[in-house]
Amino acid sequence: MREVLKSNNPVDLSYAEAVLKDAGIDSVVFDDHMSVMDGSMVILPRRLMVADEDLEPAKALLKDALKP
Repeated sequence: MREVLKSNNPVDLSYAEAVLKDAGIDSVVFDDHMSVMDGSMVILPRRLMVADEDLEPAKALLKDALKP
C-alpha cells in the first residue's frame, strides 16, 4: 500500500475516498484511531492509502479533484 494523501481534514479525506471509489480504486484510511488518541489536536495526520498499482492513477485523480 502506498500513501496518496495525508491530511488532518476529515472532509478532504472523505471526498478523496469518494473520488477514488467512483473511479474504481479501493482506498483505506490509516492512522484514524491514532488521530483520535492524540485528543484531536491535529498532531497526527490521517493517511489515505491505495494499492501500489493504483498510486499514479489515484494521484492524478486527486490532483484535479482537490484543487483549491
